[in-house]
Amino acid sequence: MVPVTVDGESVKLALITYKPAGNGPFPTLIFHHGSTGRGNDPSSFARPYEARTMAQWFTARGFAVLLPSRRGRGGSEGRYDEGFSIDRISGYSCDETLSVPGADRALRDIDAVTPALLAMPFVDRSRVAVGGVSRGGILSIAWSGRQPAVPRAAINFVGGWMGAGCVNATSINRGLLNRGVAYGQPSIWLYGENDTFYPLSHTRANFAAFQKAGGKGAFHEFTPPVGTNGHFINSLPALWTPVMEAYLAERGLPSRAN
Repeated sequence: MVPVTVDGESVKLALITYKPAGNGPFPTLIFHHGSTGRGNDPSSFARPYEARTMAQWFTARGFAVLLPSRRGRGGSEGRYDEGFSIDRISGYSCDETLSVPGADRALRDIDAVTPALLAMPFVDRSRVAVGGVSRGGILSIAWSGRQPAVPRAAINFVGGWMGAGCVNATSINRGLLNRGVAYGQPSIWLYGENDTFYPLSHTRANFAAFQKAGGKGAFHEFTPPVGTNGHFINSLPALWTPVMEAYLAERGLPSRAN
């Protein structure tokens, strides 16, 4: 549990840590979790997000992997409040005036916890990558634009804030992704076919808009095994190992398994 102060509130945020053998300092990936589906099942809020397969892929390459949970999620203290409808039982809101402030709240959690993570003695602060999956993916891109001096790499697995079925999804998702333009360095975007939240037609267009706004990066799309939801490709490293290794090497980070 990591003590932080955010929005004037002192809370402890839950953290799962994966490390290679030894004391470090290690290159470090800070990886952010996604949503809880449609947000209408409160019983899922406390469930930790471990990303074990992906984390082990990175620890095999010498990284420490830190998975913080934002307020009210995964055992963290505080209220989970990332863009719900006025009637919370309806889940996440497609109303921009509710949805985007929820993303801003999540970004403030990341602002609050990141300095505490970077201060950990095993973290090499000169070799930090920021990444995430789904809502965590879009947050990793937006936050890299917010703090461009911190991450050497920005990794976006199937990132988005509202699923394409939301009438305002394009406006919400592009607005948040385009905040990452200010990062100024190449990011990597990884998306899968048959994603039930973010079809490739939606995500390709978002990336094109990001590039048009001046963003740097590469968009990769993958075909998961038959019957597999493309939203979960981060747990299928056989799909993305070559492009991820190439990206990490380009960014001056370890890329090959030890």
